[in-house]
Amino acid sequence: MTSIRKDGPVSPQPILLHVMIRQRRLQRYGMFQAAYNEAAKKISPDLVGTAPSRAQLHRWTSGGLKRLPYVDHCRVLEAMFPEWTADDLFAPCPPHLLNGETAAPGAEERADLEATADRIGPGTYADVTAVYPTRAEFSFAHPPHELLDGATTIRAAGLSLNLLCQQYPDQRLARLIEDGTTLQALFLDPEGQAIRAREQEEGYTDNHLTTLTRLNIEVLTRLRKRLSPEAQERLSVAVYDETIRFNITLVDDRLCVMQPYLPQARGVDSPTFLAERDSTGTGLYATFEEIFRSLWTRGRTV
Repeated sequence: MTSIRKDGPVSPQPILLHVMIRQRRLQRYGMFQAAYNEAAKKISPDLVGTAPSRAQLHRWTSGGLKRLPYVDHCRVLEAMFPEWTADDLFAPCPPHLLNGETAAPGAEERADLEATADRIGPGTYADVTAVYPTRAEFSFAHPPHELLDGATTIRAAGLSLNLLCQQYPDQRLARLIEDGTTLQALFLDPEGQAIRAREQEEGYTDNHLTTLTRLNIEVLTRLRKRLSPEAQERLSVAVYDETIRFNITLVDDRLCVMQPYLPQARGVDSPTFLAERDSTGTGLYATFEEIFRSLWTRGRTV
């Protein structure tokens, strides 16, 4: 898969990879990287984290490569776009697939922005349906049982995940999972550096966040042991050690609860945003779903 390509100026016709990335809405680098890592994981865990840099990806999609990328890159791209070979992806896009993709990249981006702006318009807020000043107001308006009862999938990433581990009864959560719910819980690593930095920022001197996070991880791992063997496979716990920016809870591929972490402020004092996936897939739900996927891919299973 390292065949030499002919030298020459870049064709004004976009290459197929460029068109496929746009059609799959992977233009944002983080979204492409997450999709790349998901495909890589299916081939070999060793390939996770080997996505091209932003500069490499730009060279790939500009159509100016003289030869195909390394074999492993090609294998992952073929897993991402299984209907095409690597040679196909780095060749000019077939005319019948273009659908207006021949416009200059700058014009394409402007067209996308204009279409999004027209759809959202003044006085509307993409797919955000509610905003609350703090987590307390949010919890009062949307109690945990209202959010989680009857859910088929729950994905959560944050610091201590108190919504799951402190505010929702163990027995209720166990019953959900036994009845078929899939749960992925990603905690800030209590043994890592990021949680210590956050404790310092919030002014804790007694390892408060570290202790609470260890306790909450134990809550879920202990609950998992009590589940039936089949249900145990539906409860996944992992940790990550990165600067914490958001607490994200995704329910049923439909609802997103997002809480940013503010400088020098406790998590409970953070505003909370509620987003519901819309039919266009271009709102904040899609953004934070990709953030979750990216964090989960880099996490370590417990």
